[in-house]
Amino acid sequence: MKVKRWLIVIITVIVILTGGLLAGGLYFYQVAVVPSHKSFISNQTVIKKSDPLYHQKKWFQQVNKQHWTMQSATGNLKLVADYVPAQTKTNKTVLIAHGFMGNKESMGAYAYLFHQLGYNVLLPDARGQGNSQGNYIGYGWPDRLDDKKWINKIIAANGQQSEIVMFGVSMGGATTMMTSGEKLPTQVKAFVEDCGYTGVKQEISYQARQMYNLPSFPLVDVVSLITRVRAGYFFGSASSLNQLSHNHRPMLFIHGAKDTFVPTEMVYQNYRATKGPKQLWVVKNAQHAKSYATAPKEYRKHIANFLAQYMH
Repeated sequence: MKVKRWLIVIITVIVILTGGLLAGGLYFYQVAVVPSHKSFISNQTVIKKSDPLYHQKKWFQQVNKQHWTMQSATGNLKLVADYVPAQTKTNKTVLIAHGFMGNKESMGAYAYLFHQLGYNVLLPDARGQGNSQGNYIGYGWPDRLDDKKWINKIIAANGQQSEIVMFGVSMGGATTMMTSGEKLPTQVKAFVEDCGYTGVKQEISYQARQMYNLPSFPLVDVVSLITRVRAGYFFGSASSLNQLSHNHRPMLFIHGAKDTFVPTEMVYQNYRATKGPKQLWVVKNAQHAKSYATAPKEYRKHIANFLAQYMH
């Protein structure tokens, strides 16, 4: 009888712990993966004159844009993008990837930078964000396949002589690195990534410790499993490092020296992982996704000089 009692106690404890883990996993799935207002990121949309990139952002609000749409690579979602042709006809186009819970409008300053360098500019809203359809955030993993389709759409619109560079910041930087590991058209000439993470599991595990003082195991693994069921991917599969190991095209890595959201140490791992020509610029005093605002002239110069080697 004592054995039976202990067995009931053990089973009860296991059920309670499993239920608690599942409940916690579902809660953090909402926090990390479901598109919604996030208290831990800025939702500032008003452009202040004190903003060092005020002129660039205002330009994007006012410039004429073409509206592009396509179906996602998986899931039959309608994705949208803004396209801004260069002032002078050119074969050069940049595909710009935004950050976590961002949108094409949030990348206006970067659009200005590339437009001033003579590029056509395509800015998609990633699935589940901006005006694109979807009920989860892909952290760059399903988005890499969407961006491959956007690349093909650029070539279809602008011709086989197209020369394409992909650029992204934060989650967009990770998306850029993840896309680099795919089999891409020869028209893709180079990549520029700014403050992207080494992988989704590493970044979410880091945030679990930083924001909630929680260990990675087992909670992150539970959330990863829920994400696989609901969104189609495991966190561990979404690895910038693995994708970079398949990339042989040129890549410029940029990261803020004072980045505590995607820790600066990650950029060194990403830099080592890629197999193509590469450059690394760690921006003094820059926090997460603030490298351009911290050193705007140097930022433009680094990108222009890097791409001048590979774009005609």
